[in-house]
Amino acid sequence: MKHPLRTLSVLLAAVVVPLTSLAADHGDTPAAKTEPTADITDLYAWMSNDMTKLNLVMGVNGSAGPTTAFSDAVTYVFSVSSAAAYGSPPLPQQSTRIICHFPDSRNIECWAGDDYVLGDASNDAGLVSAGGKFKVFAGLRDDPFFLNFAGFDGAVTTAVAAVVAKTVTIPPSGCPVLPAGTATALQGLLQHDVGGAPPKNAFAGQNVLALVVQIDLDLVNAGGPILGVSASTHASE
Repeated sequence: MKHPLRTLSVLLAAVVVPLTSLAADHGDTPAAKTEPTADITDLYAWMSNDMTKLNLVMGVNGSAGPTTAFSDAVTYVFSVSSAAAYGSPPLPQQSTRIICHFPDSRNIECWAGDDYVLGDASNDAGLVSAGGKFKVFAGLRDDPFFLNFAGFDGAVTTAVAAVVAKTVTIPPSGCPVLPAGTATALQGLLQHDVGGAPPKNAFAGQNVLALVVQIDLDLVNAGGPILGVSASTHASE
């Protein structure tokens, strides 16, 4: 699975807010250098085709090697909120946490409500919980994040120039309005490498430690069908 190209609105937002506000985080904080296995590179969430299960993937350690392992000093948490509908202000929500920990370099233990799993989750098929409501995989995988860095860098430069030249209108809503020509130019830069060559993935060949959970929908949707997902890591001192 690869990241889709960033939308033009996100690109322009990057001009006026720090780049660290973007979703991907590949080792750019002091804490990540101290404990790389606590550094979340990306979070992915999607429903199964039959809409009965939620798939969750947390990537950590953007420079993982063949012998890199999850740390027994870090707790990994998926948080899933559920609500009956969208609303403003937000409607009441219920939250479910899937908490995982590695008691040693080989085994993982995870809790989701009253269901529990313990064992070696490095097999591709995953480790099924005692209640059969969720399964877990944990191991080394190719970094799924796709970044055409040269094209993105060129697009940012072009976007900054447009802002400086005041050809971009930023209304109170914060969603930039671009002239048609500028929008087309930015789209072309995002889709190509230098000189119009095919896009090149700056993260090709890099690995992450992937924590993957597939969980039955009825464990996480007590508040309703609208789900929100976040991930966090907690390193012991």
